[in-house]
Amino acid sequence: MNQDPVWLAAQDDHDSVTALTRELVRIPSRGGIDPYGPVLDFLQRWLGERGLSARQLHGAGGDIVALVVEIAGGQPGPRYVLDACLDTAPFGDKAAWTHPPSSAVIEDGWLHGRGAADSKAAVAIFSHIGAQLRAAADQLHGSVVLLFDVDEHTGVFGGAKTYFRQAGPVDGVMIGYPGGDHIVVGGRGVLRARLHVHGVSSHSGARRRTPNAIAKAAALIQHLEAVALPGTVAGFPLSPKLTVTAVSGGEGYSVVPDLCTLNVDVRLTPAMDDRAGEALLRECVKAVDHGWPDTSPTHVEVTTRWPPYALPPTVPMVNELVESAALYGLAPVLKIAGPSNIGNYLAGIGVPATAGFGVDYEGLHATNERIRLASVPPVQAVYHRTLLRLLAPR
Repeated sequence: MNQDPVWLAAQDDHDSVTALTRELVRIPSRGGIDPYGPVLDFLQRWLGERGLSARQLHGAGGDIVALVVEIAGGQPGPRYVLDACLDTAPFGDKAAWTHPPSSAVIEDGWLHGRGAADSKAAVAIFSHIGAQLRAAADQLHGSVVLLFDVDEHTGVFGGAKTYFRQAGPVDGVMIGYPGGDHIVVGGRGVLRARLHVHGVSSHSGARRRTPNAIAKAAALIQHLEAVALPGTVAGFPLSPKLTVTAVSGGEGYSVVPDLCTLNVDVRLTPAMDDRAGEALLRECVKAVDHGWPDTSPTHVEVTTRWPPYALPPTVPMVNELVESAALYGLAPVLKIAGPSNIGNYLAGIGVPATAGFGVDYEGLHATNERIRLASVPPVQAVYHRTLLRLLAPR
């Protein structure tokens, strides 16, 4: 391995990857809180100085939502995307951090700061891989796209959706979420709905009692909590899950509420897809409505549908990641994730995606987020070799 050019390139890039990660962490880019322009502008300049021309993608409102670099090979072939987000989770209580969230302090081999793990280190790694591939582009059979998006932590995924709506054919996407002990090759899907539960408004002090929307909503919550869900199926180790995540209704003290809205999150698997999940919600709603005959029926408003997915191990992208990891002393296991991610969205449009293999980390989305710097070169080498293998002559 010591003479392997891919490994040597990762070692040579290590200080530069660290420096770029630190610069990105120092620019706050919390999803839905900070402006994204500063971090996008900085990275676009950095890429341009290394011969990587990044084009800006604009969302529906005209704001920049992503940077895209395409490295075209000398011969036709498949097209793969390296994707990492530039926006981050919020800081939380800044006083609870050992080092300020945007300090990018290095201590005992760990780089601290919000977004270091998710996913500014991946942005830095992928940027350096792009520079390496550009220098040898004439030898590639196919192309590589660097996609650095924002609006991920808001749950909108504006940058990624904007790109894939106009991208054309893509053979696979590798998303740089952190964690070197696994390669995420699937995930539970998600169905999200608002249940608008109706009552009958009246004065709370009136002699005649009218149906209270909050009381009816409470009955519906109990019904949802008790409903039986399917178990696991072969090839997918997780079962469906249903959670009421928010309740909103009523105001003041003197009015019996006539509307209460529940947010319901249903995690989907091959045992219960979005149609089955929606049917289950509607059955629960119908059963509760039957017991409240003097109220209007509950309205089910579905807001999100992402399918579950699981890549088969025969997918070339997965095979090459596993083999490359073994070459560089890593042994990640293939994993189906519980939380949904952009990989579910991509599955819904027919694009295979891995949604997690990256640097070692602690404190993801929590206080004292940090990455272990020694884990950076192996991760870079794995992705670099994987792409060289995928874009080699066949």
